[in-house]
Amino acid sequence: MNPVHRTFVVARTKFTWALARPKSRHHGLPAPLIVSVTSYPRRFKTVALTIKCLLSQTIAPDAVVLWIADADRMALPADVVALRQFGLTIEYTEDLGSFKKIVPALRRFPTAFIATADDDLYYWPTWLEELVSSRSPGKQEILCHRVHKIRLAADGRPLPYMEWQLEYKGTEISPLIFPTGGAGTLYPPGHLHPDVLDDATFRMLCPSADDAWLYWMGLRGGSLFRKIDYFHFIRTWPGSQVSTLYHENGPQGGGNDRQIGNLVNRYGFPPSPP
Repeated sequence: MNPVHRTFVVARTKFTWALARPKSRHHGLPAPLIVSVTSYPRRFKTVALTIKCLLSQTIAPDAVVLWIADADRMALPADVVALRQFGLTIEYTEDLGSFKKIVPALRRFPTAFIATADDDLYYWPTWLEELVSSRSPGKQEILCHRVHKIRLAADGRPLPYMEWQLEYKGTEISPLIFPTGGAGTLYPPGHLHPDVLDDATFRMLCPSADDAWLYWMGLRGGSLFRKIDYFHFIRTWPGSQVSTLYHENGPQGGGNDRQIGNLVNRYGFPPSPP
């Protein structure tokens, strides 16, 4: 997104929040719906914009929960804390890095549908409704706004991450569909293997690759991932990308390949229910 467009999106979000928050409908799911997001001090300047988007959806979740590490409690800015009066829940937890986005929510709300969001993105008003409306009851699938498709080497193992079909647009359900959680993923209750909560193991195998961990835990739990049939450009807030996991896990850092290799060695590929 160019700087002028980003400035427009920020201004529109502030205007919409102040004057024209849409009325929300009930989500209609058979269990509670939780939107779960985390943040840390380098993103605190813009996280209120993201939270305002999540509180302005066309369908209303039962809670929007922001998970903050205990050590960052005093750094949380007043504009974020003030959003409690509009429905935001702020919870403090141990510092699990990017895993704070989902692991504490799975522990607190084990029977809920959990939609994950990142702290640096603009979320359009129908973002949550599109995930929920794409659900097919009875199917063991996890729904995503954005995915990659894994490409395989001759030995059947995944090729290096940057050789996959990135930003894949297909909507088939397949063991090769890999979630990228930032744009939004909806996890129905019971669709991840119970080991997803094993923080000692994910800290050892993939400490900064939560998407990879969730992919393995999804397939080990008997689920497959599917991109929903909607397309939106992913828009980040100005100034929010100074420090991101991409710098560590992308082509220069190579962290994704190391951590995916650890998961392949531990659980095999493709992973299957034990």
